[in-house]
Amino acid sequence: MKSTDKLSSTLSEKKSWTKPIISPVRSGIQNKFGGALYSNWQDTIDGVVINELLEQYGSPLFVVSEKKLRKNMRHINRVFSARYPDVLFGWSYKTNYLGAVCNLLHQEGAWAEVVSDFEYEKARNLGVPGNKIIFNGPYKTRDSLIVAINDKARIHIDNIDELHTLEDLGIELDRDIKVAIRVNFETGYTEPWSRFGFNLESGQAMNAVWRIAASKHLKLVGLHSHIGTFILEPQAYAVQTRTLCEFMNKVESSTDFEIEFIDIGGGFASLNSLQGIYLPPEQIVPSIEQYADAICSVMLDHTEQRVARGGKRPQLVLETGRAIVDDAEALVSSVISTNRLPDGRKALVMDAGVNLLFTAFWYNHQVIPTRTLDGRAEETVIYGPLCMNIDVLRASIMLPPVKVGDSLIFSPAGAYNNTQWLQFIHYRPNIVMVHDKQQVSVIRKAENLEVVIAQERLPQHLAKPFK
Repeated sequence: MKSTDKLSSTLSEKKSWTKPIISPVRSGIQNKFGGALYSNWQDTIDGVVINELLEQYGSPLFVVSEKKLRKNMRHINRVFSARYPDVLFGWSYKTNYLGAVCNLLHQEGAWAEVVSDFEYEKARNLGVPGNKIIFNGPYKTRDSLIVAINDKARIHIDNIDELHTLEDLGIELDRDIKVAIRVNFETGYTEPWSRFGFNLESGQAMNAVWRIAASKHLKLVGLHSHIGTFILEPQAYAVQTRTLCEFMNKVESSTDFEIEFIDIGGGFASLNSLQGIYLPPEQIVPSIEQYADAICSVMLDHTEQRVARGGKRPQLVLETGRAIVDDAEALVSSVISTNRLPDGRKALVMDAGVNLLFTAFWYNHQVIPTRTLDGRAEETVIYGPLCMNIDVLRASIMLPPVKVGDSLIFSPAGAYNNTQWLQFIHYRPNIVMVHDKQQVSVIRKAENLEVVIAQERLPQHLAKPFK
């Protein structure tokens, strides 16, 4: 072989040049002297190639897995139904009210749990009958209560003024109205949500019961409580359930009411990383089985006497949201620029910000590249594209070098992002759902200027920008 051939062969075998960096060794962070190589990556969702999704539907892009969503709903239903004879799930619309998500869960047997006129109208528009709607929330308009009464929805009274309004409507409509009341109390595990409902310890809840008992048109049939969100201790639910059962027994022994259902709300944690907690979620988030054991064992024990008297156990109602939908949806976002911060850390700017991933304010979402990344992992800050310093998707994560155009998956992202996202600076993107056999549907179209300004009205004298 000629010397020139050997030289060209050697040059072609050389590895690509990587720009050297100098970064400080930080306490508690892995460096080149320790830690495994970064090998976590994912290039498909339910068999569909992510890059092909981005080419067709654009970046950023929310992707919902129908398979995962149905699996989650069926699992939680099976777990609770195996432990208690009468269980009902109310899908929490505020967690994710995309029509495709809601109707999929209604197909799986979940009722609609709504907390506003808007959510009530959304459920009815999707075809949910009124008698399969649970109407919660601290603000229900008089008109919406009339609709709910006529629909025979489950109305959970949140405050004394709402109770008065329902009394007036019972007289005005000459209708008997079945109601539940929301109660709040101390569990010893969570901060009491005392702004919602009637307080148990002060006697306020029992006073509401007496007021309903004195009404000619109201009938108490249910008790409702919600003790918090992202609750990591199953025993909190055991205390909650026991407290509600004991209050039920007190109500039934003091009045002619028979409680038909006990609604314990939601709050189950998902496998997401809550900021301030440094163990991985797999180690600290209870399983659905652990939640179910804590709740159902108490329900069985405290309703045994009712069964012994020939009665029926009350229905157990759950309003689970996050634990069902969170890991069934992901946000895929692309790198639009890279930078080096003054302290030596790497910085990425993505095409999605906290206006889309609102939960980045309290979660450290899992971040997964869509291809293998070469090079040494280093501390990286991930920013969004907004002109605000608070637009931080991850304040610190170890990532190998990435380049402009690379895409990253942020997950779980199914809970509270599509209901709390903001139209701010940039248009909101497409949302797609992956079905069986790798079929894909757009379940919410990306915004454009026409959508954003559709509700604006321009006074005639302001129609021209310049004189």
